[in-house]
Amino acid sequence: MVLYKLKDFDSDYQDAAGRDDIVGLDVYTDQDDEKVGSVKNILVDEAGRFRYLVVDTGFWIFGKQVLLPVGRTRIFPSSKRVYALGFTKEQAQNLPEFNDDLRIDNDYEEQVRGVYRTAPIERSAALESSAPLDTPKAYQAPTTEAIPAPAPAANYDRSTYTYEQEPHLYDINHQDQQTLKLYEERLVASKQRRSAGEVAIGKRVETETAQVSVPIEREQVVIERVTPTNAGTPVSPTTGAFQEGEVAHVQLYEETPDIRKETVVGEEVRIRKEVEQDTVEAQETVRREKLDINTQNPSDVDRRI
Repeated sequence: MVLYKLKDFDSDYQDAAGRDDIVGLDVYTDQDDEKVGSVKNILVDEAGRFRYLVVDTGFWIFGKQVLLPVGRTRIFPSSKRVYALGFTKEQAQNLPEFNDDLRIDNDYEEQVRGVYRTAPIERSAALESSAPLDTPKAYQAPTTEAIPAPAPAANYDRSTYTYEQEPHLYDINHQDQQTLKLYEERLVASKQRRSAGEVAIGKRVETETAQVSVPIEREQVVIERVTPTNAGTPVSPTTGAFQEGEVAHVQLYEETPDIRKETVVGEEVRIRKEVEQDTVEAQETVRREKLDINTQNPSDVDRRI
């Protein structure tokens, strides 16, 4: 049989059940109202049924943690108390110690059961009466009624043992303490991020014919014939007239276009993402359990909310 810590088994059990949390309540003996310690945790079976309260005995037994079967308890959330029926220091000392790292197996549970089987339960009148327990002074001097414990399981068989075999250890007093869980469904909204598409942005090279105009200059020889002002005037024989081979040299220049290409930045493209927000409305049918009370006399029921 596997046991779980209650909050590991169901992290929101308190909200789902709508009840007060038992963890943290003070634990007292039912015989002399002596404080034993406090409830540190609750152990449940595979079906979520309460099986043990983990009680930290504090200074009572030098900080020892022990298991208290739920059948040996009476729980009063309104007075913030748990009463351990028939619990004694001797039992606490004989119980195997519990810690959070302990692996509970059948042998360990059998040690626990063996301690409680050997002692009968003596219930105090205070717990059986209807006196309010909202104040510590509500406890009265006990008048006890011995309830014999069953004999230890001589033929203990770990393969067939069930908690139902020992109701005096594991059954809660259903006449006085009944819990009816009302469940309801609720919508839980969450978001998932998924890829909606991809935009690829790249570059390509296009070619085109560009045209540019460049003004250029070119030199040429201009031959112009004119009549000199001294035309008809005799010249000296020494002037070199009628000599062959005389040539005039004129250097001509011209401009030619020099066309080349250079790369420059034409424009800049900036790429970024922007987030657009939208609200999606969802509608679903949910169920809720309601409490139906059938009674012939309405005054029999005290409705407390």
